[in-house]
Amino acid sequence: MSYVVIAKWTARAGEEERVRAALIKLTPCSRSEIGCRFYQPTQDPEDPRVFLLLEIYDDRAAYDAHAGSDHFRQHALEHAIPLLANRERSFYETVDPD
Repeated sequence: MSYVVIAKWTARAGEEERVRAALIKLTPCSRSEIGCRFYQPTQDPEDPRVFLLLEIYDDRAAYDAHAGSDHFRQHALEHAIPLLANRERSFYETVDPD
């Protein structure tokens, strides 16, 4: 079983390029974390203010380590998230065969 996070970020008008730049810096750091299986930010081609982040971790502890990392603090909490009009997160666990 893996821990899955789907985050939808909507940038404030005019801030989408700055949010994108922060995600570009955050992505390689996140992908190199122990316990991160998949990390992919996407951007809506019809509404470039909207970003969808698809994340898969070994378990909740790996996600918590990501959320507590220096690179998440710097690129997400300090740079990208203050530029958002809205932030939604959903959490799931994979359904795996026995």
